[in-house]
Amino acid sequence: QVQLAESGGGLVQAGGSLRLSCAASGRTFSRYTMGWFRQAPGKEREFVASISWTGISAYSADSVKGRFTISRDNGKNTALLQMNSLRPEDTAVYYCAATRLSYSGSYSPVNLLEYDYWGQGTQVTVSS
Repeated sequence: QVQLAESGGGLVQAGGSLRLSCAASGRTFSRYTMGWFRQAPGKEREFVASISWTGISAYSADSVKGRFTISRDNGKNTALLQMNSLRPEDTAVYYCAATRLSYSGSYSPVNLLEYDYWGQGTQVTVSS
């Protein structure tokens, strides 16, 4: 079992940056694909980015490509989401998630139903 805790959210002006961290418990962190999702008020939770067990492969949603970067440090049981050039439409609660499903060929887990463990979320607010 994995327990996840996000941090790093806050209020930032449009064009600014934030870095979200996800601290994971457990000794098998390196065997989980990690993902970031977000949920804006009145909207469904949506996929943002994911990263493979080793960190070699990553995939992000078109809406954040070129602006957000996901990474992980297996030695520190941490996943990160660096968010640059933030826009007001990025305002949401951001969730860290973990799944035992692994990247395979062209497949990577992007559906929230594929993730087994979730953090409590951290609020990101981007002002215009």
